[in-house]
Amino acid sequence: MDNLIIEGGRPLEGTVKISGAKNAVLPIMAAALLTEEPCRITGVPDLSDVVFMAKILRSLGAEVQFEDSTLTIHAKNIKCVGNYDLIRKMRGSICIMGPLLGRLREARVSMPGGCIIGARPVDLHLKGMRALGAKLVIDEGYISAETDQLKGCRIFLGGRAGPTVLGTANLMMAAVLAEGTTVIESAACEPEIVDLADFLKGLGAEITGAGSPTITINGVTKLHGTDHQVIPDRIEAATYVICAAATESNVRIIGARPDHMHAVLDKLQECGANITQEGTELVCNGGGELNPVDITTMPYSGFPTDVQAQFMALMTLIPGISIITERIFESRFMHVSELGRLGANIAIEGPSAIVKGGTGLRGAPVMASDLRASAALVIAGLAAGGSTRISRVYHLDRGYEKMDQKLRALGAKIHRVAE
Repeated sequence: MDNLIIEGGRPLEGTVKISGAKNAVLPIMAAALLTEEPCRITGVPDLSDVVFMAKILRSLGAEVQFEDSTLTIHAKNIKCVGNYDLIRKMRGSICIMGPLLGRLREARVSMPGGCIIGARPVDLHLKGMRALGAKLVIDEGYISAETDQLKGCRIFLGGRAGPTVLGTANLMMAAVLAEGTTVIESAACEPEIVDLADFLKGLGAEITGAGSPTITINGVTKLHGTDHQVIPDRIEAATYVICAAATESNVRIIGARPDHMHAVLDKLQECGANITQEGTELVCNGGGELNPVDITTMPYSGFPTDVQAQFMALMTLIPGISIITERIFESRFMHVSELGRLGANIAIEGPSAIVKGGTGLRGAPVMASDLRASAALVIAGLAAGGSTRISRVYHLDRGYEKMDQKLRALGAKIHRVAE
């Protein structure tokens, strides 16, 4: 396993280009199973999760090539059962169920894993598949599903913490080949869902309402191949904006979609960060006094849970008290103790973290617990005095394309070493 060594306290300067969205490309890769014809997906980030999903698709019989940010997937001859050990290790793998069930009318998928950030049950996925007419059996770690023919229906997907993003994606993919019309109520509204809908429409699917709480899908009998450009990663973009604010740096972020980032940009402007928008570019000018702010994570278009940890790292640097409330994942404060090793003063009170900022951070050995916690520790390490060693950075490689290289290009003193 690799570690990252960061010599902090150095301002950054330059331009960073945002990669394609991890949370968009993984369901789109699964959706390529819906057609016998080749699909070409461009703007794909070189991430361990993408490589892993490609292995899962190959285990189902699909031909997958990945070169120069372009994925070509040809799922002409596929089977309904993938590699158990591959599928169980990644949460996003649950998204192969919908396409397999829609196209083959049968799927056998292992229960998925992923980051340990709280309970993320698949009950809403299963509820939706049953509503479409699938018969489900859970046994020996597998979900087995079969149907004579999926039939459109009305499905309510609201959950305890709001709409399910992966569940919405999975049901959309199953419904495009179902007989009749499917209406998904309380659907997730994330940009990644809109991107999936655009890909499916490129295949020949009939979908309206993506990006709203009600998505309507008129089933078709067959789909064809398509070319598709993945949207930029709004979470990566937010991470670099926060990084610039934390290190009082002048950074230009290109290739982002600021229209997908309103909640994050609003909170950064509320705390006094100097961020301006020039077309699709974000210009961050560091310096100046910042103020503490409170945030509460919510489903899109609220403040994203995937930016909570990074924002907390910023708040540790600002004098005063900030309250950060997590409403999506109950265990997403595992980075708090590691930020504490760097000198942060943070107390947990139920679903909220009370951050007493401005005490100063000093480098120390820390350990990443999940993907976004990794990014938070990188931000804190860049802002801290002295040297920080971050272990288990394989989490970071799941969702940030060449982050250490991008930061070095901005002038950061950061390098990767074997443990």
